[in-house]
Amino acid sequence: MQYYDIIGDIHGHADALELLLIKLGYSVTKGVYQHKKHKVIFLGDFIDRGPEQREVIEIVKPMVEQGHALSVMGNHEFNAICYATSEKGGRVLREHSEKNTAQHKAFLDAYPVAVERSAIIDWFKMLPVYIETDGIRVIHASWNEKALACLAPLLNDKQCLLDESYSQCSKQGSAAYSAIETLLKGPEAQLPEGVSFKDKDGHDRDKARIKWWEPTSKDIKERLHLGTGLINEHKLDQTQIDSSHYYSPASKPVFVGHYWLSGELPQLLSENSACLDYSVAKQGKLMAYSWRGEQKLRDSQFVW
Repeated sequence: MQYYDIIGDIHGHADALELLLIKLGYSVTKGVYQHKKHKVIFLGDFIDRGPEQREVIEIVKPMVEQGHALSVMGNHEFNAICYATSEKGGRVLREHSEKNTAQHKAFLDAYPVAVERSAIIDWFKMLPVYIETDGIRVIHASWNEKALACLAPLLNDKQCLLDESYSQCSKQGSAAYSAIETLLKGPEAQLPEGVSFKDKDGHDRDKARIKWWEPTSKDIKERLHLGTGLINEHKLDQTQIDSSHYYSPASKPVFVGHYWLSGELPQLLSENSACLDYSVAKQGKLMAYSWRGEQKLRDSQFVW
């Protein structure tokens, strides 16, 4: 059986990545980090935010191309592709607004030459939406069978989005848009009318992120990410959550990133699900899980 070291969102922090690879037992041979027995699976989100965008790609890309690592696509790679892609009429798939441009600034600054940046975008397109092996599943934000079935006709045989699929996945209101949002950004529930809360930035929200790993028997407040200042809490029980947003404890282990977790000691989401995004871009940890074949995951396998 192939064993894997699954590494969470890097966001331009190459120094932390090198330290983590060394701690996991990888060393540089012929210019590429590799291990005699194990492979890495990256969870995407290599870019944006951090100071070492180019350096991260220079570590990760050869590892993947030479077979020492696998990787799925993160929402930041998806966004970068859409920012760089135009439809036939010339409209870009991701608007070049002040907000979006600011979010991509670190990546754009790292690759100021358009031809070189385009080559990296083409490499991003070769990252699959998900990976499934005999023992584990890996996806950036949530494993959802309904969304995966919807997206299946838009993927090639390596689970990568077809070039023509990006337009469909960028159209708000389409089934493809909803599916890619669920898989790469996590599912959300529309709150009942009049119910809202404030997120970490102080913005009012009437949608809440779903904890898809929590049992359906749990209280609705325990199944949603709710910020502060919850309004009309008594109406919260009216929230409808699609039954597909639930990961069965009987399913094989799944690894995700994306969720900006924190804490001195990492913890599993459940016995068969783990998040490996521990906010390295906000003075947190770059996290890995050393999977050695177990179907019941263990907190002791986290490495940072």
